[in-house]
Amino acid sequence: MSEYERARTMPALPEHTFDQAADVDELNAWLPRGLSLDARDLPSVTVHDGATHRDVPAVLHVHSGRMRLEWGSREAEGYTGWLQVTDTGSGVSEVTVHLSFADGGHDPGERAVHAALDSSLERLEEQVRLRIDNVAG
Repeated sequence: MSEYERARTMPALPEHTFDQAADVDELNAWLPRGLSLDARDLPSVTVHDGATHRDVPAVLHVHSGRMRLEWGSREAEGYTGWLQVTDTGSGVSEVTVHLSFADGGHDPGERAVHAALDSSLERLEEQVRLRIDNVAG
């Protein structure tokens, strides 16, 4: 099993950050490039992988009270992951994303996963900034 984790500080209260991260209508704006999510029937979702042109059945659970998202493929040897928003004080928050791949066949490798997670967290931060700017403006 391979496990990867990345974290990033967000310029907003944890509640605002989680609201943006958990907004199913906006998930595709910050997911890793090439992936898109059809979340019309939560917790069941379909993940479209643009690189392989495959649709993968998955689940997405939103735990608002814990400011946590959990997801995974429905394949026994697939992947799972979670996103956790925590309060770091002073009006900022931290988002941690963790991915686990049950077998090497689904694992794209450390460099690719870290690059995808870093890029996704950067785009999430941009979305959080836009949300905060719209609320303030």
